[in-house]
Amino acid sequence: MKNTLSTEEYLQQLTAKGFIFREDSIGFIEFGKNYTDSSDYLVNIAIEITLKAQKQFDGSFFVSLLEMLKTENIQTKDSAFQLAREKNII
Repeated sequence: MKNTLSTEEYLQQLTAKGFIFREDSIGFIEFGKNYTDSSDYLVNIAIEITLKAQKQFDGSFFVSLLEMLKTENIQTKDSAFQLAREKNII
């Protein structure tokens, strides 16, 4: 698995680019990460796909997406985006 930013660092980077994450969004991210026992790498990918698919952060969409990525044993960003395209998410 690729070495990547922590989810906190990734969110700071996105915030600097103009994305807004309210307290409930952060809660969904933490919940999803803990619920699925996912790495920061996979959580960051799920955040990116969520933002591309929804044009904003949608917590329930994010958790469902993260569960799907975990269930499908997705390990890379490329395979995550491929799955998202196959499922017509993006």
